Amino acid sequence: MTQLNAQALMAMPYEQMVACIKSWNRNKMEESHSWRFWRRNDQFEPQGDWRTWLVMAGRGYGKTRMGAEWVSALATQYPGARFALVGATLNEARQVMVEGESGLLALPFAERPEWEPSLRRLTWRNGATGTLFSAAEPESLRGPQHDFAWADEIAKWPSGIKAWDNLMLGLRLGERPRAMATTTPRPVPLVRRLNTEKGVAVTHGRTMDNNMHLPPDFIASVRAIYAGTRLGRQELDGELIADAAGALWSRDLLERQRASAAPELKRVVIGVGVVAVLLYLAGLTYGPLKPYRETFRIVVLVAIAVYIVYTFLLQNKESDDRAELESQMASLEANNRALEQAKSAADSQLAAAQTELHGLRAALANAGLDAPVAGAATKKAVAPKKAAAPKKPAAKKPAAGKTAAAAKKPAAPRTPKAE
Repeated sequence: MTQLNAQALMAMPYEQMVACIKSWNRNKMEESHSWRFWRRNDQFEPQGDWRTWLVMAGRGYGKTRMGAEWVSALATQYPGARFALVGATLNEARQVMVEGESGLLALPFAERPEWEPSLRRLTWRNGATGTLFSAAEPESLRGPQHDFAWADEIAKWPSGIKAWDNLMLGLRLGERPRAMATTTPRPVPLVRRLNTEKGVAVTHGRTMDNNMHLPPDFIASVRAIYAGTRLGRQELDGELIADAAGALWSRDLLERQRASAAPELKRVVIGVGVVAVLLYLAGLTYGPLKPYRETFRIVVLVAIAVYIVYTFLLQNKESDDRAELESQMASLEANNRALEQAKSAADSQLAAAQTELHGLRAALANAGLDAPVAGAATKKAVAPKKAAAPKKPAAKKPAAGKTAAAAKKPAAPRTPKAE
């Protein structure tokens, strides 16, 4: 059932909108300052008997605000209720679900609970409490029991299925325990399971659904970069993209073959003529189809006319293409001939230069001169070696054991012999 909210009010003509606002009573004026009035039609809680509400939407859709408002409304409605607030990590649960711009402490129209960071606990005035848990520690959810649970970004939970199972087994207080899961879709096992599980109500949404609260430059840039891509369909359009088991072509393979523009078509084949003829013949022979014989005959004539026109156009196109191809071939052949002529002239000039060089060498040889050879190294004249100087006799060293003084002592003069 569609309720009167800000989205429906702004869709009215101006005069009707003014008349509607003037007709409001005090209660309606107070309701206009609540989340029930300002939320979009696609952000309403689903109807029916469900246990889990799965919100799969693009980035910037308002998933966190929806989860926080859902928890705040239930906390006000059920005094003393217990809530499990589960994030991928304790730090993310605190920064996004509690203290974030759309977290429980930032709701403009709701009661602000008391926040005890050391105990990871929120407390409302009526005794309702909310406790933070980390999906990275699934065993911490074993034991505690709750009335309601809000699970944020379940697609990035490190131990997704184990943490979710422990959370569901502890959701056993109150007359109707319920859980809400908000996430950007990714084909992880937990998200695929919840998307098809019985008792799960699924809400899909796109980033552009919230364009009134997003910067125009952001919308323009993400559209230009990611529009039509797999990442854009997943992160912006909120689509759960998963490959079928045993698929011949995977989505990654198809994404790698994506082109920015379709190539120019060279030939189009039309196959309606044979079908039309068969239908016409069936109308002539088969009783139930006889009333449609005239229609089949017209279809056959139209198909033949289309075929004739298309064949004529195709022949003209092929003739033009053939003429263009022949022109290109003639140009290539002319260029090839020019290159061959240039090569022949260069070979002739090289042969004449070699003949002239041989004649010059022969003339130099007849004149008794050696013709220099290009590239030959010039040998340096080797200077004659000088005669070695005579070696001086080496002084005899004193015998071992003699002192230096004894070695320096002069020899005694000889005494002449008497005759």
